[in-house]
Amino acid sequence: MTYTIKKLAELAGISTRTLRYYDEIQLLKPKRMETSEYRIYEEAEVDRLQQILFYREMGFELSVIKEILDAESFEQMTALKSHLLELQKKRNRLDLLIENVTKTIQKEEGARKMSDQEKFQGFKEELIRKNEEKYGEEIRSKYGEETVKASNAKMMNLSESEYQRMTSLDTEISKYLQAAVLSGADPKGEEGKKATMLHKEWLSISMPNYTPEIHRGLAEMYVADERFTKYYDKEIAGCAKFLRDAIVENMN
Repeated sequence: MTYTIKKLAELAGISTRTLRYYDEIQLLKPKRMETSEYRIYEEAEVDRLQQILFYREMGFELSVIKEILDAESFEQMTALKSHLLELQKKRNRLDLLIENVTKTIQKEEGARKMSDQEKFQGFKEELIRKNEEKYGEEIRSKYGEETVKASNAKMMNLSESEYQRMTSLDTEISKYLQAAVLSGADPKGEEGKKATMLHKEWLSISMPNYTPEIHRGLAEMYVADERFTKYYDKEIAGCAKFLRDAIVENMN
């Protein structure tokens, strides 16, 4: 089936201006041009547009999308399966939030009671999911499956006050580390001791069996694994190293 630029725009729910721009940057060329302004698209172009919109929904830049689709290794079926997996994950996250909001509305209307754990269940499950995706394999290899399961279980059972304290500590630690690095503080000094104690409190909230050894082991990962380093250094470089050095020096 063939489409004019107007028909394809209507089909995809985008503007003709967007399709013209995609043509200009050679992201989506029409099958042919019957006149200087009359673009014709066929099945291959429709399929490519579908892929473009999938990647746009996932937050990819247009230049990156072009590289992906133009790569010789690109396979549409593999890409579709990947898109499906991401959409299922997104649906699961939305389902959790919808359930949480629905329960909250019912509570406010007096139709049901809602425990502290239920209030934050969706947020806690989302936090666990993100941690699993980023660090699950490394943490399991270092501390074992049972330790990770116990930590996730403790996270899910946090009270409202515990959850709020954990999130506020995360922000407090980041700001404290940034100030320490900017001031040129010594990890062995008072700033290092304070950072260590704040981090210990944060870690102990979700860790069922805290030990100084585990704490020091995690600290080493903050500089050995660039994903951890990037998290602490997202605003100011050197925060992850300062935290690691402070924990090593002060956690005995």
